[in-house]
Amino acid sequence: MPISKRQHPASPERELSQVVKASKAPAISRAAAVLRLLGKSDVPLGVQAIARELGLVPSTCLYILRALLEEEFVSFDPDTKRYSLEAGVLTLARQWLRRNRFNDLAQPVLDRLSQTFDVTLLGVHIVGLDHIVVVAVSQTGHNFQLSTQIGSRFPALISATGRCIAAFGDHAEAELKARFNTLRWDEPPSFEEWKAQVGQTKTQGFAVDSGNYISGVTVVAAPVWKARHKLGHALVAIGIGSALKRNGLPALQDALRTAARTLSTQLCGEASPE
Repeated sequence: MPISKRQHPASPERELSQVVKASKAPAISRAAAVLRLLGKSDVPLGVQAIARELGLVPSTCLYILRALLEEEFVSFDPDTKRYSLEAGVLTLARQWLRRNRFNDLAQPVLDRLSQTFDVTLLGVHIVGLDHIVVVAVSQTGHNFQLSTQIGSRFPALISATGRCIAAFGDHAEAELKARFNTLRWDEPPSFEEWKAQVGQTKTQGFAVDSGNYISGVTVVAAPVWKARHKLGHALVAIGIGSALKRNGLPALQDALRTAARTLSTQLCGEASPE
């Protein structure tokens, strides 16, 4: 599961070119890339910087920014000639959060587990095999701290969450292997090792990443269902591996699995099918 400071993504230019090439609406893909870049930046950015980072022609980049400005998704400072996100994006986010019961149900659970086990807890939204998005965070402040924020996106199959997605989704092995080969790990497992761990995940109802994604860090994830046979979210606990073993890793695993099953029942009206 994700920790942004250790993620090693493909270059923005290459990533954008791949998305645009596959997209049936390249203009929308470019606009989305601009919004994501501005959302990740700590400072406003100028046209040239945005175009360079995303591999866009400056004139095309300017056209996109002007359209986003008209829609109040970005703002423009005439003194610095730089762009930043505008409050219009909050309207979309607020409407999505209002319709998504997972966040309301999961946040108190994350807070309770985070305090009980002194670990960082995340709630993530699963978008098929494409990616996962962090939608809820709880940190105690006493132990391991993450730079992950709400809205962070990561490859779907990475770390413990990825094992859950592979275990409880109906995905062809060839497709899983192709995506697995693009992942970046500190201590990468072989595909055969990973498949065995996926099988174990399906049996036990939760997944564990013991230092593969980030050396020395243990990640535990449990699936949350939004409908029968439809995996929608996951609960994720992250901490230093040695500390988790001392403080009761089995108890954390059981608590996370139980919480995920309860949330599944609340979201889809029946017990989770795993």
